[in-house]
Amino acid sequence: MFFRQVYDKTLSHASYVIGCQVAGTALVIDPQRDVDVYLQIAAENNLKITAIAETHIHADFLCGSRELATLTGSTMYLSDEGGPDWQYNFDHVGLKHGSTIKLGNLTFEVVHTPGHTPESITFLLRDHPATDAIVMAFTGDFVFVGDVGRPDLLEVAAGIKNTKVLGAQQMYDSISKFSKLPEYIQVWPAHGAGSACGKALGAVPSTTIGYEKIRNWAFQYEDDQQGFVDTLLDGQPEPPKYFAMMKHLNKEDRHLLTSVPKHPKLTTSEFDIARSKNLTIIDTRNKVDFAKSHLPGAINIQNNNSFATWAGWFLNYTEQFILIAEEYQMEDLTRKLMRIGLDNIFGFITDLSDSKGDFETVDNVPAEELKAAIGNDAIQIVDVRNSTEFKAGHIEGAVNAFVGTLPENLNLIDRDRKVIIHCQAGDRSSIAYSILQANGFKNIKNYPGGMKEWKELGHNVVTK
Repeated sequence: MFFRQVYDKTLSHASYVIGCQVAGTALVIDPQRDVDVYLQIAAENNLKITAIAETHIHADFLCGSRELATLTGSTMYLSDEGGPDWQYNFDHVGLKHGSTIKLGNLTFEVVHTPGHTPESITFLLRDHPATDAIVMAFTGDFVFVGDVGRPDLLEVAAGIKNTKVLGAQQMYDSISKFSKLPEYIQVWPAHGAGSACGKALGAVPSTTIGYEKIRNWAFQYEDDQQGFVDTLLDGQPEPPKYFAMMKHLNKEDRHLLTSVPKHPKLTTSEFDIARSKNLTIIDTRNKVDFAKSHLPGAINIQNNNSFATWAGWFLNYTEQFILIAEEYQMEDLTRKLMRIGLDNIFGFITDLSDSKGDFETVDNVPAEELKAAIGNDAIQIVDVRNSTEFKAGHIEGAVNAFVGTLPENLNLIDRDRKVIIHCQAGDRSSIAYSILQANGFKNIKNYPGGMKEWKELGHNVVTK
């Protein structure tokens, strides 16, 4: 048997290539949208990709199953569980509980494991003729290392009411059944630490059922469904805004990208014309360079592992946008964006020196200035971390205005007072600062050290 995990650290997403070397065929589970990585793996190992499978309709990335099927002629095997509202609306081979996929000497058995989503399935792998026993489980967003998939996304992100409690109850039942499988079975999930599809995902790539029965909190509620439901629903992070779009695009017919597109490098005059039409500008430079000088109205989303996630919070799927980036960075940025379906890149620019208009700076302040602001009614302290982080410990008197929803909650920021913003370590506050500047806020300052530095300095935090 051939086995390869493909891990996208930018979305904490794992996909899998499993092949039968006797037959020379391979199956890909939950592929990312830029599918050239799978074609390369197959070519290097004398395999032909003949099958593609998904564990569920994903919310956090745009699945590349249809791109890969177009390029390889492979058959798509997708869940037909969950009822009529949870069906893929394009051609595929439908899978039900007990269905099997044959791939040479390999057999994949389908188990319906609802909870994260109603149609969620797990693939149990048998490697014949070595054994008829199950050796691996590909769990998607059902069981992670140290956690299980959140059941609230349909309600919180997609707006489908009265689904999160039912999902949590279904997850309890699915876990109960899964825990009865042999403990030696290797578990390969679709996500690792950093994913918003759960709240406590581990950083190691795989686990076993036995290990999870010992260490995973979700396996400790054997006779307490309500306790499980309450714990599962409590403290889940805010789902990125783009999740609802991913649910739609992964379910319906859509535009396909079978290669990584190239985008035009704009001249200064082309860029200025585009600016005059109010196209959104994303400045991908690091926060230090952005602080020194940036264009008015530009949003600072640094080109790091979180780039796509934050872009998904703030970019509109129907409107074009411009990137400020170096030319050598564009393929990487394009891949990150296409993985969540953000394809409307108008172009990019590298040199802003001749661009029209005045440049702005970020007014960064030290911890001492922030400390002196505590209790001063003329100053508003704004914490732009998520609500869970805020509740765990924050600066006395601070207001919580999560950066991801800041454009919709500008009313939380007092335009009549001096405002000092901060996050955990400066990345999110740089985004927030640029959003406030773009919306006309003038009297704002940024504490770039964030709560990390604040605690290291021994300053007080409160939990009220």
